[in-house]
Amino acid sequence: MVRDYRDADAEEWLRCRLLSFFDTDYYDDVLVERPTLESPCVSLVADVDGSVVGLIDVEVDGAGATIDCIAVHPDHRRTGLGTSLLQAALARLPADVATLDAWTREDAGTNAWYRAQGFTEQHRYLHVHKEWDDPSDGFTAPAGLSAPVRAFSHAPIEMEADLRARYRRVYVCRQYVLTL
Repeated sequence: MVRDYRDADAEEWLRCRLLSFFDTDYYDDVLVERPTLESPCVSLVADVDGSVVGLIDVEVDGAGATIDCIAVHPDHRRTGLGTSLLQAALARLPADVATLDAWTREDAGTNAWYRAQGFTEQHRYLHVHKEWDDPSDGFTAPAGLSAPVRAFSHAPIEMEADLRARYRRVYVCRQYVLTL
């Protein structure tokens, strides 16, 4: 059953999000508390037998809206919950919202799902992760600090070949847009 998010869902929301991201390119995007969304938003969960097994948060900014997070617990994937959450969120958006966008990385299934829902790719750039054993050249730190051990950066798509040759974790980040 898809329903509105309640404050009492916070712990299960976090658990669902963590487990949903664990086997994806976002595995290290760990939160210890649910973000407070500043804009008006639609926040829904999929509840099965009293447990949160899916979630969607959509922020609204005038005529545009953005999926801040959508996740389905691994034990409930491919059951239509993601589509049900999306459809319920779309039904709750204000009438003047003209577009809904979402950002994701390289997971083939996720990208195929967005396209199947009618989204089209509009933009792409790179997410670059410098890990402890990747080269530190090109990274600086304020005086008195060591070179960065880990870093996360954005880069233009035109740098993809060079960055993939230098760093193990380089992802294409895609913006998908659905015209409403």
